Amino acid sequence: MGVKFKDIASPKKITIKDLDGKIIAIDAANTLYQFLSSIRQRDGTPLMDKSGRVTSHLSGILYRTSAMVEKGIKPVFVFDGISHDLKGETITKRSEIRRESEKKWKKALKKGDIEEARKYAVRSSRMSPEIVKTSKKLLNLMGIPFIQAINEGEAQASYMVQKGDAWAVASQDYDCLLFGATRIVRNLTISGNLAELELLELENLLSKLDVSREQLIDVAILAGTDFNPGVKGIGAKKGIQIIKNHQNLRNALDKLELDLKIDPQVLRDIFLKPKVIDDYQLKWEAYDQEGLIDFLCGEHDFSQERVLGALKKLKQLENTQKSLEDWF
Repeated sequence: MGVKFKDIASPKKITIKDLDGKIIAIDAANTLYQFLSSIRQRDGTPLMDKSGRVTSHLSGILYRTSAMVEKGIKPVFVFDGISHDLKGETITKRSEIRRESEKKWKKALKKGDIEEARKYAVRSSRMSPEIVKTSKKLLNLMGIPFIQAINEGEAQASYMVQKGDAWAVASQDYDCLLFGATRIVRNLTISGNLAELELLELENLLSKLDVSREQLIDVAILAGTDFNPGVKGIGAKKGIQIIKNHQNLRNALDKLELDLKIDPQVLRDIFLKPKVIDDYQLKWEAYDQEGLIDFLCGEHDFSQERVLGALKKLKQLENTQKSLEDWF
């Protein structure tokens, strides 16, 4: 879910044409959860092959990524590594929500309440090692590069944007701003028609709020992040007022006698000094048609006609094994 910055964010509307020729670092975890949540049958049941294996994520990667490529976008997926120890409580809470939602989904199905069933089914989506493994296999076969982060995928993707190796991060979460991403594109992978895109620019947000990135991180810590629960009763808007009145988080905690339970500098360093890798390569290669047909149609019961239709959209990536310098 990430930090709740909706009330203070100022995204602007853009069109898919604005992303033509741009390298976009896609937050894989965030995107796969979208696919697993939204690509379902009417009653909330995920897409599955004849063996009962979930294929919603594979469908999303194939059809929505190929649609992006057709529009001139060069996607690179960034996968999460090992989560920070402080994220454990958040992960546990999310797991509990998913388990409870799954129970309510099955209960609604028994009652025949399709609308209620789908609502809870969406919240029950979970990421298994098998889903990550098959996602990477499909990307390889499609010729789409991916990067395995050390820790947070958002941090790695944001670093790539900071370096200029990618133009923006595609994610629904605002956390990338805290990690230093200069641009975030929202709603890119939400639907197949690639409409209702939003662009968030870090410098514009900081200027509008009249704060530094460090102060924005302090606001997030007060409001709550994936690594700390925040202070009860303080949201983003109130957090902005507090930080601007007291200059920084340390002063605010001391003067208002607030208790975070966690050293604020430890929390700041998660965003300011994340562990990232430099030795990655971005290559978009020709897709493996035979391998894709075997994997998607042979193993997972996809329609060969539909798969071939999606592959036509990947044609422009053929023989584009270029170095980063060729794109800038």
